Formats: sequence, structure tokens, C-alpha cells
Amino acid sequence: MNNTGCLWQDRKRIFFGLPWTFTVYTLTDDRLIIKTGIFNTSEDEIRLYRILAVALKRSFWERLFNLGTLHLCTADKSSPEIDVLHIKNPREVRTLLSDRVEEERASRYVGIREYMDEDEMMMTVLDAGAEDMEVQDDVFEV
Repeated sequence: MNNTGCLWQDRKRIFFGLPWTFTVYTLTDDRLIIKTGIFNTSEDEIRLYRILAVALKRSFWERLFNLGTLHLCTADKSSPEIDVLHIKNPREVRTLLSDRVEEERASRYVGIREYMDEDEMMMTVLDAGAEDMEVQDDVFEV
């Protein structure tokens, strides 16, 4: 894999925080790539502007070895939720990922609009070029 534009790369870790797995996470300028396997491999890719929320989860054992799991909620239909499991320095990675997501959304003129209904909330990702953007006043009735 070409690491041009690679901002961060790490392996999923197991016992005592050692990287003895075949799962590699790579963050580039515009995507997160998850490669798994040694003989039969798979490579998943998510565009950063499609990430809606980033949450950090840390168990007791992960905290002992400075590990953590990032839970990502995305607007991607094939993988709406992704876990970046057992990575080193999870707070710094979460900050880096969140900053890159915001920068990527701004560069692509992507926004998130929430529509509230009586019983549910739905989030929609809006993608528009600068020339197509219009400001609209939305009125929500309860």
C-alpha cells in the first residue's frame, strides 16, 4: 500500500498492548483504511467526510496499557458503524481524526442537517458544491 499522505498508522493490539494481529489502520488525508488478514485479506475504506460521530471507549484493561477503541458512526450504507479496536494513544488519534473529518467536510462543502420528528431523529449528510449552495430558513414544528 502506498503511504503517500499517511497521517497515522497503527495495528490492532492484543495482550499487553502488543501489535500481534493482522489488522492495520491507516488514516490518510481523505480516508480511513482498515486492512485485515494475512492469507485472505480484506481492505475497507471510508471517506472522512462520511463520518458523523467519533466516540472513544476504554475498558479497564485498555486503560492499563494506554489503549482504546474508537467507535465511528458513518453515513455509509455498507458500514454504518465501524470500530477501530485497541489502538495506542486513542485520545490523540480521536483528535486527529475529528480535525481531519471537519477539514474534509469543509473542503467538500458537506454539512449535516438534523430533522426532528415526534418520535425519532434522522441525520442527513448534504453534499453540494459552492456554486449550488443556498441558504434556506427551515421551520420546524413540534
